[in-house]
Amino acid sequence: MQLGTRWAFGDRPPASVPADLAARVAEAEGARPGEEGHWTLTWLEGRPIAELDDGTRVTLEGTTAPGEARSDDDW
Repeated sequence: MQLGTRWAFGDRPPASVPADLAARVAEAEGARPGEEGHWTLTWLEGRPIAELDDGTRVTLEGTTAPGEARSDDDW
């Protein structure tokens, strides 16, 4: 089992956040200057997911905004 974590928008992600995901989070933050909130890292079937309080989700496959269809929404 892998545990998640939280960190503030704009802060360095904790060491438990995989480097590839941390790079994608940095890209998402760069596109949203002045944003506030917190990221939550969770694991779904061994894959890391970072989700911002507003619903923005960053995965190793890409970033989706709140309300966008996500590839993991299909059952």
